Amino acid sequence: MLYKFKSAATGDLLMLGEHGDELLRLLGREPAPRGIIQRADMPAVSAALLAAIAREEAPAEDDEEGRPAVALRQRLWPMIEMLRRAQEGGADVVWGV
Repeated sequence: MLYKFKSAATGDLLMLGEHGDELLRLLGREPAPRGIIQRADMPAVSAALLAAIAREEAPAEDDEEGRPAVALRQRLWPMIEMLRRAQEGGADVVWGV
């Protein structure tokens, strides 16, 4: 599956299914082929994503072992930027529509 996130205030954002599923789970949502992030929810959604990034980047006892080759920050930053621009533009973010 491929997620295509859209907003009237930004360009489209494509995300592989496994990464889109992870993003939605970080937000406390079940992965779904269709959905919406409303403008009013964007500050909380952005904060949840930034918190997940901070948890991953926190120093660990085993340091670099077990860390993914592509960091969560790299996978989520385009969505964080999309949310910021959508909120500034007064638009929701949707997928699967």
